[in-house]
Amino acid sequence: MWRRIVFVLFGIALALAVVGLVLIALNLRGEAKLPASPTPFESSQALVERGRYLARAGHCAGCHTVRGGAAYAGGLGISTPFGTIYSSNLTPHETNGIGGWSVDHFWRAMHNGRSKDGHLLYPAFPYPSFTRLTREDSDALYAYLRTVPPADQPNTAHALRFPYNTQLALAVWRALSFEPGVFEPDAAKSAQWNRGAYLVEGPGHCIACHGARNSLGATQDLRGLSGGLIPGDNWYAPALNAPHEAGVADWTPEQIVALLKSGTSARGSVMGPMADVVWGSTQHLSEADLEAIAQYLRQLPQEAPPAAPPGPLARDRTVMARGAAIYDQRCAYCHGDKGEGAPGAYPPLAGNRSVNMESSANLVQILRHGGYLPATAGNPRPYGMPPFGHVLDDQDIAAVLTYVRGSWGNDAPTVSMAEAMRR
Repeated sequence: MWRRIVFVLFGIALALAVVGLVLIALNLRGEAKLPASPTPFESSQALVERGRYLARAGHCAGCHTVRGGAAYAGGLGISTPFGTIYSSNLTPHETNGIGGWSVDHFWRAMHNGRSKDGHLLYPAFPYPSFTRLTREDSDALYAYLRTVPPADQPNTAHALRFPYNTQLALAVWRALSFEPGVFEPDAAKSAQWNRGAYLVEGPGHCIACHGARNSLGATQDLRGLSGGLIPGDNWYAPALNAPHEAGVADWTPEQIVALLKSGTSARGSVMGPMADVVWGSTQHLSEADLEAIAQYLRQLPQEAPPAAPPGPLARDRTVMARGAAIYDQRCAYCHGDKGEGAPGAYPPLAGNRSVNMESSANLVQILRHGGYLPATAGNPRPYGMPPFGHVLDDQDIAAVLTYVRGSWGNDAPTVSMAEAMRR
């Protein structure tokens, strides 16, 4: 009897040891050891400016700067389904920032997702995308961040639930979901397309918002960009490969560049998290890079639109009547009696892709909290939509959005109370 128990316990221990070794091996794949002595590093003004540009391309300040706080000092809480992760201090402060990091430590963080002491970083820091950066671009970012004024702001501990707050759980996630890589140019594509792909897949990390995620929170299908709810947020990042969502295959390059440069174009405008991206990132990119991104996005493989229903969707007449009354009182002045909008000011709601998407998440957010285009050089005084969450309750929001999604030729699903209750 005791022999059998000992044998079973030995088998369990052996199995755990094998699993542990496999986890270690998978977490070390593609990772070179740090050099015995730090790689000599010499900065230059040109390298710093290149890093400044890349920091803009990646919108690094968007996560690593708290409103009203020191630039790149971290501390911004990023909500996830597993708890809250706080961004780190990237300033060259010796103890609280990365002042004690070598250029090799920084490269390992970008390429392999490890901190200076070797512990695994959470992928809220999008190293699954940054792993595709070249070593030269990583070094340029390092050079730029060393010129930022040091901020004596301690890093805030993450507030994650067990077991997500353990390195073991993170090691399992990485073993299943991450492998260091490099950007692989497509020889069949033009240099411009490859530059766009590098910016979108690498520093721009567009998949972090526009990519579908599995139950572990890992993004899938690098070039799919098939849309999904932003983790921990109630905004939906629409699919960039679907003509019925945010696909731009039928846009001209000029229209795409205008959207990324000014936040508005003849085909649409940006609000919500994307407005922040345009304001802090894409409006500062060169025309050449914006054109490269446009070419890449235009050539994404497109998903087929969903099959059209056999007839108009059924709608509750009472809800539609309530929605019509609210629309007439609150919305028609700007958007028109028939949802036609006002050119150059208020977008039409009739035939609007955002109105007709399967997900109503963005409509709820805009109606409740307001919607504003970014102030840019090309659109310095943008029109915006005021919030109505203080005058409309959840039932009102569901009703008016159901009305808008079922009027003037629109035929999108109704908005339920559960959807309207998103905050």
